[in-house]
This record gives sequence, structure tokens and C-alpha cells, in this order.
Amino acid sequence: MYAKYTLLACALLAATPAVQARPGDDSWTLSLYMENDLFDDTDRQYTSGVRASWVSPVIDSFIDDPAIPAWIRGANRALTVLDPLPARFEKDPSRRLVVTLGQQMYTPEDRERTTLDPDDRPYAGWLYLGFGYHTQTRHKLNSFEVDLGVVGPWSLAHESQDLIHDLRGFDRFEGWDNQLHNEPGIQLIYERKQRLLFGGLVDNFQHDLIGHAGGSLGNVATYLNTGVEYRIGYNLPMDFGTSALRPGGDNSTPTAVDPRLHNEWGMHLFLSLDGRWVLRDIFLDGNTFRDSHSVDKEPLVGDAVWGVAATWERWKLSLANYYRTRQFEGQDGGHKFGSISLSYSY
Repeated sequence: MYAKYTLLACALLAATPAVQARPGDDSWTLSLYMENDLFDDTDRQYTSGVRASWVSPVIDSFIDDPAIPAWIRGANRALTVLDPLPARFEKDPSRRLVVTLGQQMYTPEDRERTTLDPDDRPYAGWLYLGFGYHTQTRHKLNSFEVDLGVVGPWSLAHESQDLIHDLRGFDRFEGWDNQLHNEPGIQLIYERKQRLLFGGLVDNFQHDLIGHAGGSLGNVATYLNTGVEYRIGYNLPMDFGTSALRPGGDNSTPTAVDPRLHNEWGMHLFLSLDGRWVLRDIFLDGNTFRDSHSVDKEPLVGDAVWGVAATWERWKLSLANYYRTRQFEGQDGGHKFGSISLSYSY
């Protein structure tokens, strides 16, 4: 009799898992971003940016979890010690690793000029590999990111632009011989996001307000920034917004209560504002260790972003339009560009 009840108890224990993984905790998220001023029928200033980011499933540790490849765990041992606000100050956070590969390019306005224009920004490119560390609760997200790369001809910005312009039948820019010199680059980025408001309006329509504050340190960019994003729509996704290529902007990973994880679709509008106090911008200040072309930058810069995003099952697609205030003295007003981003959790 005792043996029979023992076997029954063992069967029940085997059939009932001790811990239930929350939906989305075991999902990777791949996000693809593209920003380009051709969306606004221009081709100058910040002219193009592309990025691919992979966000890991929830992990126990950035340096010990066997789900992370060994070479990344080795890099994490050196990088996570730089995190200014580690995960332990949050209660029951989830941790995710982000690996990013990206490229940005900048050009002056006159594409035909072969000589350096001292009154316009330098030609420049930035190719980088990033390691990001997310710790989050339902309404808070701490992002620490280390970007390592190169500025100058090794960034392949010249070749990338020529390839795209040739494919689309556009005239090439002729002044790339004047671009910034090769220089290794590093950015240490921290940003904290918090959902300041979340509420239902009618049926499945909701709105929220997400604030952010942080900064960057490094020879590529040194600044402090802060801002907010307001969203309103049907089945609002429970992530941290729709920022695109801004460092620390991998916000689209769904949390457990996200409608995407429950086979529901949604659509929302968003408006985002970001202001920066810029102490260094290599794309305006020029090379750090060598003489190069530079212009006098504006210390205060702002972005206004508006757009629309749609979610369906585990997909999220967003389209946005940016307005950036003047970045350097002599610049003819602000700059407009568009973006498209697509993310998928699998």
C-alpha cells in the first residue's frame, strides 16, 4: 500500500513542474533598424544608419549562464563591472543580453564638392559591435551598453553609400577622401526607463508614458540625455517604447503580459522627445588624437519623433519621422529623417 501511494506521489510531482516559465522568458528577439534621410527626400547630415540587435531570453547571470556562448561570457566578465547600476538594486528583475552590429554615416550637403568644406560637417562613418545588458521589471528597464568599433575609412561607410547609390541610380558623393581618419571608438552608455503612466481608455485601448534618462561616455560621444515617449492605441505592447537607433534603444522585447505573446494584434501611435547636452561628438569635433576637419557644435540638441507601430503575434513593425535640431554653427536649420524597424520574438 505504501509503495503504491509513493509511486502515485512521484507521478504527480513529475507531471507538475516546480517553476513555470513566464511567456516570453525563453524567447530571443531579433530587431532590424534602418534610418535614412531619403525618407524625407534629403541626402545630407546624418544620412544613414542601420543596426541588427539580438536580445537573449531571460538569463540567470551575464557571466555564468550556460545559455550564453562562451566567448560572450568571457567578454561580459570584463564589461559588466562597468555597469554603474547593477541588477541587485531592483527587486526580482529579469536579465537579458543584447548583441548589436551597426553602422552610421554622415555627409555634408554638397555632394559634388571634392575639396573640404570648412563650413559644413565632416564626412564620417562609424562601424561598431555592441554588448548590452538589460535588467527589467514590469515598469522599469535599466540598459547598459558598451559599443566598440572604428571611425574613418575602416568603417566602410564610403563603400556602403556608393553601393546603395549605385543600386538606386543616385549620384555619388565626391568628397569622401576628406573623411575623418581611422580611429578606434568606444561608447559606454547607460539609460534608465520607467513607465510613468499606464491606463485603459475604452475596451482594449490603452495609453502610457515612458520616461528615460541617461548618458554616454567615450571618444565617440559624451553627453547626458533625458526625455519621454507617449503611446496610445489598441492592445498596446508591454515593452519600453519604439526608439530606434538611439543607443540603449532596444526596447521592443515583450514582457509576460504583452499581447504579442497571446496571439493578439495591436496598433498604436507614438510621440517621443529626447534632449541632449553634448560634450563631445566625434562626427562634429573631429578625430581625438589627430588633426582633422571639425566644426563648432551646438551643445544642446533635441529630437522629436512621431510615428505608428503595429504588432501581430510576435512581430512588431514601426515607422517614424524624426526632426533633429541644429547640431553645429552654420547648419541651415534642423534635419529630418525617417526610420523603419522590425522586431520578431522567437
